[in-house]
Amino acid sequence: MDVSRPGRAAAISPPSGQLSTTVTDNPARSRFELATGGEPAIAGYARRGKVLELNHTVVPERFRGQGIAEKLITGALQIVRERGEKFIPTCSYVRAYVAKHPEVRDLLA
Repeated sequence: MDVSRPGRAAAISPPSGQLSTTVTDNPARSRFELATGGEPAIAGYARRGKVLELNHTVVPERFRGQGIAEKLITGALQIVRERGEKFIPTCSYVRAYVAKHPEVRDLLA
């Protein structure tokens, strides 16, 4: 899937038996979004050229504890990788994600 341009989506392959999820970049609002059937889960960022500072993650309360934030950050970093960009994790959740997922550390700025 081509996600090289803002506004494109990254499809995440969920475990079998679950609905697909799609993370999209909303550059007008400086955030990645994951639709939850209502208000989206979001990962906000500040762009500095080809480096994104991932500075906050918000999941609607009724969806917390269901792995939504992990799916959101997985998709966001897939978009970052496919665009050839880097990121700085200033959000505590994103820092914890990086600690658990060494395969994304090559994307650190």
